[in-house]
Amino acid sequence: MSRFTLRLLALVLGLSSASVFAQNIAIVNGRPVPKARADFFVSEQVQQGQSDTPELQRMVREELINREILQQEAERRGLGSTAEVKQQIDLTRQAILLRALQQDFMKTNKISDKDLSEEYNRIKAQFGDKEYRARHILVDTEDKAKSLIDQIKKGAKFEDMAKQHSKDPGSGANGGDLDFAAPGNFVPEFSKAMTGLQKGQMTDAPVKSQFGWHIIKLEDIREAQIPSLDEVKPQLSQSLLGKRWADYQKGLKDKAVIK
Repeated sequence: MSRFTLRLLALVLGLSSASVFAQNIAIVNGRPVPKARADFFVSEQVQQGQSDTPELQRMVREELINREILQQEAERRGLGSTAEVKQQIDLTRQAILLRALQQDFMKTNKISDKDLSEEYNRIKAQFGDKEYRARHILVDTEDKAKSLIDQIKKGAKFEDMAKQHSKDPGSGANGGDLDFAAPGNFVPEFSKAMTGLQKGQMTDAPVKSQFGWHIIKLEDIREAQIPSLDEVKPQLSQSLLGKRWADYQKGLKDKAVIK
């Protein structure tokens, strides 16, 4: 073989080797560690706040080389063939695919300003235009509630009766004070009785709900303090996306053949 042929062969082999290393950050025991893997790893670190520096590139290279060495050892020992490891790999692959599907869904299902406005108005309508500040005393029996109503009518302070007798841990210690809230925040029976009162008035008869028996006193009424659409846009957008994702999942399940 002539010197020219040998030099040409060496040049070709050198170019081939350079091409291989351009595609990989290392070759470990004959198996390449792809540069694309390193690029992905670096991008993940950058998204978490790190800067893409030569030091980060070096650390990533070392980490991936170490992982490759350990993976090869695990495979040499046959650990990748065990039922437990296979199951974990399947579950991890499934989780990655599900996350990718959800991310793709979020990208292709944008929430428009019209969507946000309609959702805002729907929620606003549920709140109504007024908020009520009420106190209540919650007890287990109707007779107990009637007895407390009689005591309050005879001069006992509502707040003191709430502190002594109410089984509502959230408001009892505060004299039954529920602060300002929209009627929709309460169970229907409570809401109906509360909104039927005048300021300073107390229910003449106990009000039954799923929680027990209530005595309700209306302290004040004010215009509803509802945040503007601009203030809640991020939360509304996230909520609507969540609903769409849930509907999408339900649609897929409804079409699936499950035996």
